[in-house]
Amino acid sequence: MRKLIVSEFLTADGVIEAPNEWHGPYFDDDMARTVSAQMAATDALLLGRVTYEGFAAAWPAMIDEPGGAHMNGVAKYVVSRTLDKAEWNNSTLIGADPVDAITRLKEQDGKDITVAGSATLVQWLLRQGLVDEIDLLIDPVVVGRGRRLFQSGLPTTALTVLRSESFGSGVQHIVYAPQRA
Repeated sequence: MRKLIVSEFLTADGVIEAPNEWHGPYFDDDMARTVSAQMAATDALLLGRVTYEGFAAAWPAMIDEPGGAHMNGVAKYVVSRTLDKAEWNNSTLIGADPVDAITRLKEQDGKDITVAGSATLVQWLLRQGLVDEIDLLIDPVVVGRGRRLFQSGLPTTALTVLRSESFGSGVQHIVYAPQRA
């Protein structure tokens, strides 16, 4: 069974929004190694509409950039009730009964499924009990504004630390598993 892994860049105050504004100074060799390993372990992305639209607008022009071949070639599943089509290479819309569709994806053979960005989707996936791991790269910066990954209204969710490491840049890499009831 494939794992559904939430993989996010965060600030120390939990902000997920606009990493292009704060993440750059912390992307070092440790980060590159970690992100490359994450990409190698996945063959599918699960995205919310907003993240999908941003990625679909940017990544096709970055095919020759680090990660470009992976992002453009990997299967992409978009959870949305408002999109009519998903035209970026290898994209499939999931509209009706996303719990069943995601459960079936997890049951297929293959590598892990990664959720990137998509804060609203992440919160919904946690409420549904569909998340197997939460892989956080926490930058040592407080931005004081912006959307946070974990918003008000989420149920209390106990987490088990699977592994953690500190990078020379000050980034904390922590991988959690939600504890199942």
